[in-house]
Amino acid sequence: MDTNKLLLVIISILLPPVGVFLKKGAGKDLLINIILCIFFYVPGVIHALWVVLQD
Repeated sequence: MDTNKLLLVIISILLPPVGVFLKKGAGKDLLINIILCIFFYVPGVIHALWVVLQD
C-alpha cells in the first residue's frame, strides 16, 4: 500500500465524505456516502473504505 492510499484510508476513517471526494470527486458516490453518514457513522466509513480501496 503506497503512502497516498494509506492517507486516503486514514481520512476515510476520520471524515468519510472527504475521503470519497478526494478519490472520486463530486458525484453519486459522494452523495451516497453523505446520506450514509447522516443516518449512522459506521456505514459511511465502510462505504468510504470500499470506495478508496477499489482498484
